[in-house]
Order: sequence, then C-alpha cells, then structure tokens
Amino acid sequence: MARRINQSGKVNRKTRRDFMKNTGAIAASVGVTTLAPGRTLAKALGANDRINIGFIGCGNRTGTHLSRLVPMKENGENIEFVAFNDAYRPRMEWMVEKFSGKSYFDYRELLADRNVDAVFICTPDHHHGYQTIDAVKAGKDVYCEKPITHWRQFELAKKVVEVVAESDRVLLLGTQYMSDSAYRQARKLIEDGLIGQPIHAECGYFRLGDWAERGMRIDDPDAKPGPNLNWEAFLGDSPKRPFDVSRFFRWRMYMDYSGGPATDNYPHLMTQVIMMLGVKFPSKVVATGGIFRYPEREVPDTFNILIDYPEKISLVVVGTQGNNHQGNWGYYPGRSPVIRGWEGTLTLEGNIIRYTPARGRQQPLLGKKEMTFPVEHPANMERYYGEFFSCIRNRKKQTASPADLAYYVQTPIHMAMVSWLSDKVARFDAQKEKVIL
Repeated sequence: MARRINQSGKVNRKTRRDFMKNTGAIAASVGVTTLAPGRTLAKALGANDRINIGFIGCGNRTGTHLSRLVPMKENGENIEFVAFNDAYRPRMEWMVEKFSGKSYFDYRELLADRNVDAVFICTPDHHHGYQTIDAVKAGKDVYCEKPITHWRQFELAKKVVEVVAESDRVLLLGTQYMSDSAYRQARKLIEDGLIGQPIHAECGYFRLGDWAERGMRIDDPDAKPGPNLNWEAFLGDSPKRPFDVSRFFRWRMYMDYSGGPATDNYPHLMTQVIMMLGVKFPSKVVATGGIFRYPEREVPDTFNILIDYPEKISLVVVGTQGNNHQGNWGYYPGRSPVIRGWEGTLTLEGNIIRYTPARGRQQPLLGKKEMTFPVEHPANMERYYGEFFSCIRNRKKQTASPADLAYYVQTPIHMAMVSWLSDKVARFDAQKEKVIL
C-alpha cells in the first residue's frame, strides 16, 4: 500500500547539443551584492521573540505557505509578514494589499531591510542558489524551495553549502515530507542492523497530468517587460532570450529554468531515501525517459534514474506524469520507498513501518520474524514550519532538511540530467567533487 503524504520521445539530438552548449559552466563568482558587514543585519531573537518574514517570489508557492502560516499566526505563533518581492509587480502588490508589509521590486533591497529576520525563497529553480547565498550573507535565516539550485548549477550548489557552513544562519529546504517521523525511525532501524547491509532502494512518483507545468497560471497574456515586469531579473544566469509570456509565467515547462520530474518531484522522494541510507555522493548515474505524452514542453514528463553508490547500494527512482497508477491520491502522489538489505526489507505502509525478513535458498531465516513499528507522527506542514522557527529562535543550525543533505540530493539529480541529455553514464570523482561524462 502506498504511504499517504500531505502535500513522446526524448529531445532530439540537435536540441540536446543546444542545451548542453547553453548550460555550460556557470560564472566563477557568485556575484553577491554586499548589503552590510557580514551577518550584522539580523537582530538577536529570544525564545519567544517575533520572527519577521520576507517572501522572495509571490507566486503559487508563497500563497500556499501563507495559507498555512496565517492560521499558525492566528493560533499564537509569533510571526509577522513584513516584506514581499517579485519580478512581476502586480503579483507582489496583491500580496502586500492582502497581507500588508513592504514591497521590493529588487530582492536585494528586501534583504537590506533590517526588519526582516527570515526569508522564504519561492522563485524559479535557477534563482534559489544565488538568493540563498545573498540572504545568508545579509544575515537572514532561509526557507528555500527545492531544489537547492537549478540542475545545471552544480558548482553553485557546492557554494551554497560552503556559505551556509561558514555562517550562523539557519537553512531549511522545502522538502516538507521530512516532517514525517517514519524516515528517521527507519534510519535508526537500518543503523541498528535490522535489515543487515543495505543493497537496494527504490522510490517513485506517478502523476496524471502536466498541470504543474503547462497548467501554471498566466496572470496576464498581454504582459510585457517594463516597469511592472523585470524580464532581465527573471532570466538571471539562464540563456538570454527574447521575452515570452509563457516562459515567464509557466517557467516549469522549460529546461532553462526547470527540469521536469527529476527536479520538481524527485527531491521529495530522494531526500528521505538518501537520509535513511546515510549515503553522500554516487559513483555513477544513468537516466532514461523523455517527452512521452505532453509535447507542449521542453522538460521530460517521464524520467527514470539508476544511481550506484560506492557503499555498494543502488537507488532506483522511477516515474511519469502520464499515469498515476501505484501512486497516492495525496497532493504529492509518490510510491512509498522500499529499502532492501541482505537480511530483510523495510517498507512504509500507512502509519506503520514493516520489516520483512529475507527468505531464499541461500538465506537462512536468522531467527528474525516480520515486525511492524508504529509511525510516531506523519508529515505535517505546520510542524515543519514550527521546527524551522524554533531553530531560528534557538540558533540550532541542524534542521530537518539542511544544506548538506540538499547537496547530496542535488548531485545525483544533476548527474541524471546531464546523463539524459548526453546519452552517457555520468560518473563522480569524489575527491575533486566533479562530474565526469
């Protein structure tokens, strides 16, 4: 039974070469604007002090966050919404009108506001890394939507980890299903040797429809760059292109700004599995899939990843947006992870973790019997926010989904994307932390 959680062919060869050429090495420097000396912009917070939040990006994700944060505030959580930023002014001004606070057309001006303690970064993928680095250097604590960077920005992902590690700032990635205790309970069972040496894991994501890509709302089909729409700010370090209203509002359809299932969906699955296994960098990755159902997009709708780790563990991640069978009817339909070891298997079923001993001609029963363990608490978005706020007030840097874990997840995703685009096996040099094709 799937665990319930809250929340056509490949691109042709010419297009693949174009993509590889357009997504070469990123600039050597991150280009952070210095707003003030180090971390002095953030004021010290006590255990019960109010946390003033700024939102970078005012689209659907910010609206979803506020739909949960507002009731939390009304129920006593000491938070305030004080600032909003977006490259599309009407969307930003609507947020300000609804929730009050200041508006900033340039996110760096929001970061310079000493009244802002923490930021929620809810922008397209290719902005996450730069804005996180700028926010940390400006002394802000950060909740950043996944993925930590765009799939082509591997060096930037490393830079995020370095900057966060050198700071005293708190970072939480938006992989909110890490609020489910089942995954940490399963990790403890694995560490205690219940399944023996882990050897194989699998997870998947199945959805019917491309509503999260082609279905993104176009606020104004007649919108044009100008005083209300900053096209250059939207493009960031992506390839320079003429303005296109679909690219601006439906950015998840395009490889310049997104990557399809591997970048939008799979971090919600891989983060848990990589944490449970305790692995870091893969040894090699290969990916298959393509645009098999929805031709009006550049990103794949079907994507499969095979990942080998030097610990002699394989991770299989499979999925399609063309059929939701074996999925889950929750907001994020995902197949529950399966963790196989030499001596048994862990599966997550409803509100239990099930251990099944390995059986076979060459495998004695070892005296182990099937066992179940109750899940202490399921995924809960309010708990996820609450633990983030607690980390801010108590200056506890180790969050449920920290920067280093995000980097370990982003590495096989990056390798999978370049493997798929090049039709090659991607290998990883762990000493140099470099991907080799």
